[in-house]
Amino acid sequence: MSKRKSELEKGDFEFVEGEFINIKQSTIRAVEGGHVELNQVCALSIDGERVEVTQGASGILRGTDINLNQSISGIIAAERVSSNFSCTPLILAREKVTAHNSAVGIMASRKVEADNTSAFLVIANKIEGNVTTILDWRSAFALGAVLGGISGFISLLFRRK
Repeated sequence: MSKRKSELEKGDFEFVEGEFINIKQSTIRAVEGGHVELNQVCALSIDGERVEVTQGASGILRGTDINLNQSISGIIAAERVSSNFSCTPLILAREKVTAHNSAVGIMASRKVEADNTSAFLVIANKIEGNVTTILDWRSAFALGAVLGGISGFISLLFRRK
C-alpha cells in the first residue's frame, strides 16, 4: 500500500508506506513514512522521520523524532526520543532522550532528561533529572572486568595443545 496520506483502522497489514500515516487498532509488519501516528498498534518495524506511538507495541523503531506514550518497544534508534510511561530495553539516540515515568534497559545519548525513570545502564554526556540506575560507571567497569576474567579463564581451560 503506497499513498501520500494513509488512514487505516482495524486491520492486519503487511507493509504500509506514505508521507502521512495514521493507523489505529491494527497489526502491521512494516511501516515507512514521513509522519507516522500509531494508536493501539502492534508493529514489527517502524521507520519514519516523525513517529508517534500511543498504547502500542513495536520491535524496531527508527527515525528522527520518536515519541512513545504508554507503549512497549524493543529497540529504538533515533536522533531524539521521548518516552512517557513506556518500557524499552534499548534506546540509542544521537542527540537527546527524554524519559518520564518509564523503564529502560540501556539508554545511550548525548543528553538524557529523566523524571522518575528506571534504567539498567545509562550512557550519556549530560544527565538531568531523577534516574534510578542499577549500574553506574564503577559497577559497569567491575562487571566488565569480572566477565572478561571469567571468559579468559574459560578460554584457557578449553585451549587445545
